[in-house]
Amino acid sequence: MIYVMTGAWLALAVFVLAAWRRINAATGWRTAAMLLTLGFSLVHQLVFSTVVGDAYVTFRYSHNLAEGVGPVFNPGERVEGYANFAWMVLLALPRAMFGADVEATAVLFGVACALTSVLLSYFLVDRIVRVAEPEGPGLPALGVAGAVLTAGVGSVAAYGPSGLEIPLFLLLVLTICSAVAARRPVVAGVFAALAMMTRPDGALVAIVVGSWLLFAALRGRENGWAPAGFALGALVLVVPWIAWRVTYYGYLLPNTVAARPDGPLGRQLERGWTYLSGFAVAYQAFLLLAVAAVAALVHRRRPGNEPVTRARSLVWLLLVLMAGYVVLTVFAGGGEMPAWRLLAVVPPLLAVAATAAYGVFVVTGTADGPSPVPRTRRLERRRVLPAVAVGVCALSLLVSATHPRMLPAMEEERAQARELGEIGAWLGERLPAGSVVSTYTNGALAYRAGPGLIVVDVRGRTDEHIARKGEPDAAGLATADYDYVVNVRRPSVAVTSASGYADRQRCGADPAYAGLYEVANFKRAGSQEWVALYLRRNRASALIEALDADPAFGYEPCADEDTQP
Repeated sequence: MIYVMTGAWLALAVFVLAAWRRINAATGWRTAAMLLTLGFSLVHQLVFSTVVGDAYVTFRYSHNLAEGVGPVFNPGERVEGYANFAWMVLLALPRAMFGADVEATAVLFGVACALTSVLLSYFLVDRIVRVAEPEGPGLPALGVAGAVLTAGVGSVAAYGPSGLEIPLFLLLVLTICSAVAARRPVVAGVFAALAMMTRPDGALVAIVVGSWLLFAALRGRENGWAPAGFALGALVLVVPWIAWRVTYYGYLLPNTVAARPDGPLGRQLERGWTYLSGFAVAYQAFLLLAVAAVAALVHRRRPGNEPVTRARSLVWLLLVLMAGYVVLTVFAGGGEMPAWRLLAVVPPLLAVAATAAYGVFVVTGTADGPSPVPRTRRLERRRVLPAVAVGVCALSLLVSATHPRMLPAMEEERAQARELGEIGAWLGERLPAGSVVSTYTNGALAYRAGPGLIVVDVRGRTDEHIARKGEPDAAGLATADYDYVVNVRRPSVAVTSASGYADRQRCGADPAYAGLYEVANFKRAGSQEWVALYLRRNRASALIEALDADPAFGYEPCADEDTQP
């Protein structure tokens, strides 16, 4: 698949470089360029083709909502173990109306949102450049360059088919910026509300955009009612949503936030800086484009030219959004997911900002010179920008294929989700309905196990008590309360693996389950892969008999154990 991706990039690069003049001059050539760009983006996403484990938590909520149980992880337990309400509801709708598979729906919607984001990058760049010169012919080829850069972003490609809300969130952010550029603050506010309902950091987008509108209104660049219209558009959705959440779940903060313990600020900043450093190395070409954009904005100004001033401020809005994400991520301590999930929206923002800044630079640099037609022709003959765009795209593809945190990490994530899903399906089929199972990583395992099992996440994401009253674990990344799990939730089966199968038996007892539980090893048929389960002692014999009845998994006691019944 990597060879197909390389071929798609090569075809796109040759077309854009060879037809650059025609792309700027003719709609048909731009359409062809964008179709090639979208095709390349699709192939880039298919290279990853990974549904990550975290996505299955949302899938279980969506499935239960669609089946009439409610937005819950376990029936009867109102715990907000997701932080992507809009995405969760969106996935539930096709299931409720047509019986569609939630996982397949998530993949299709995610890929579609990523492709639409690439397309929207084109329109946003073109709109900002036209803001700078409302009566001019425009420079639509610059939008193609912005779309090519966005299609090359590895994080967008990685999370397109991931089942997570990242592609939808990126699409909403670009839509907000487009609405602001079109002077539609109420529309921008509505989409800002949807962004907040899709990810908690949507609040950052709302704050930055609202502050930009307020500042622009005070400077006389926007209508004085624009900030109020933006706030009204956002509050119309956000207020009832928050009121429902507090009423239904009983808390303002979701479990995903509550289960993340507050550690020392210095330790969080250290982790966040390490996370950012890795991102900066992988995306240094995009960061250089951002530096060039800032230099262009600072170097060439045209005081008194209102259209140019507004276009420049729109580019600054994109750059400030990017900077806000960087600061927020560092203070949050980064994340564990591959492909820099928390910063996935940053490279597309940089791509659009850099390309639009170049367009504004061209407009401001020639406004007192020859007519716009000769200027456009000179741009058509100047292939530096398309060469830079396809070159940066090529570097991004190299990072996608080789960086340990990109394709290799996503392939490992795919393997873990598959193995945990197989374990979950096995437990769901063989254990009695209503059995309680505790897990360390409960995404794919819980979803495949089905709603018939009660699944307890020992890290507290979907358990109210652990999230809000547990103690930080050894790594300081989550909360835990094993005494509560063992003595209150009383699981019949405990799965302690976070990565799927093991390559050997595990005969030693986990201290958290010692005493009341005994370890039981099952070997996957036709392989050297093992699953170690902790079974409640008073039910161990019956559980072993039920689980061993599946021909795909055979019970094998440890060599030094007494023969178990």
